[in-house]
Amino acid sequence: MKEKTVSEAIHFRRSVRVYDPEKSIESKLVKQCIKQASLAPTSSNLQLWEFYHIQSKDLLKDIAKVCYNQPAAKTAQELVIPVVRLDLWPERIQSNLNFIKNSNKGLDKKKIKGALDYYQKIIPKLYKGTQPLNGFLHSLKTSWDGLKKVTYREVKAGDLRVVGHKSCALAAQTFMLSMSALGYDTCPMEGFDSVRLKSILSLPKAAEISMVIGCGIRQKDGVYGERFRVPINDIYFVK
Repeated sequence: MKEKTVSEAIHFRRSVRVYDPEKSIESKLVKQCIKQASLAPTSSNLQLWEFYHIQSKDLLKDIAKVCYNQPAAKTAQELVIPVVRLDLWPERIQSNLNFIKNSNKGLDKKKIKGALDYYQKIIPKLYKGTQPLNGFLHSLKTSWDGLKKVTYREVKAGDLRVVGHKSCALAAQTFMLSMSALGYDTCPMEGFDSVRLKSILSLPKAAEISMVIGCGIRQKDGVYGERFRVPINDIYFVK
């Protein structure tokens, strides 16, 4: 099978609502696309995400129910669920530190020290802001600092939550384009009962589900209408 180019994959990708039950997809290729998704850009390289690849028929039925049995979930051959894990920041920081210490020998010592300081001092201070009180106190300081100099201001718990979901969404889009390159279809869904779905997946309280992605091969009527986008002049500005 000849893979599509990036441009071809972008144009091929649609939110497919109904999948053909007679056309199967290969789980190992879906896993390959998840692996490619893990190469997506991520804030401070923390990779605060997990991907749940649902293949079990029983689980597919259970998850479809908490997705309101919408066709993109009910007819999907498999599901991929990207999950934001802000609570894993200490472990992810340590993984970066281990990598820097073990894989950058021979590089400029000042650069290595700068990278180590970033992960040992700056990022822990920022992500302690996932605790609302810490984030609020940090925001007071940054507001004061901002009166005198250029300052990073997105330090509250809600700000960091947005950062986590942005990184996870970039990975989800990378996954969907990787699937498109193989001729596989997807549909990202936000319509689900997050409490029940977290229970099905046995996720901890701190985990947040970014979306549920239906996977399969489109049925003839699986795409609901032509693609619509607002004119480029409405969204493109040169300054």
